[in-house]
Amino acid sequence: MKKKIAITTANLSDGKIFLQASESISGLSPAEQILVDSKEISFVYLMENHEGYTYIEMKESVWPELKKVLEQQIPVWILFEDEEQELTNFYEELNDLIHNIRGNSNYGEEMVTKVEEVF
Repeated sequence: MKKKIAITTANLSDGKIFLQASESISGLSPAEQILVDSKEISFVYLMENHEGYTYIEMKESVWPELKKVLEQQIPVWILFEDEEQELTNFYEELNDLIHNIRGNSNYGEEMVTKVEEVF
């Protein structure tokens, strides 16, 4: 099973969105991809290390901040205590996903509805 790290909060500060991770991100590098977990109604940014992928899970509660990324092309950073790292290619990936999800029943009715409500 892939390791999952939940994002607990998202905040705009100093022209960046900061995603607060639930556990350490040490040793992880951005894989520059975002997936959709329709079952959990979340976006998943992929990070990786020598062991494989780690899923950074962004549930609906942080989507209003993610909307600001699309509106203003703000950089996105992930934080855990004193660790921080930019999530590269975030805007491009999220923008493409949102456009693909709208009106596309392949993502599941609930996911499409929630994405359309927020974004």
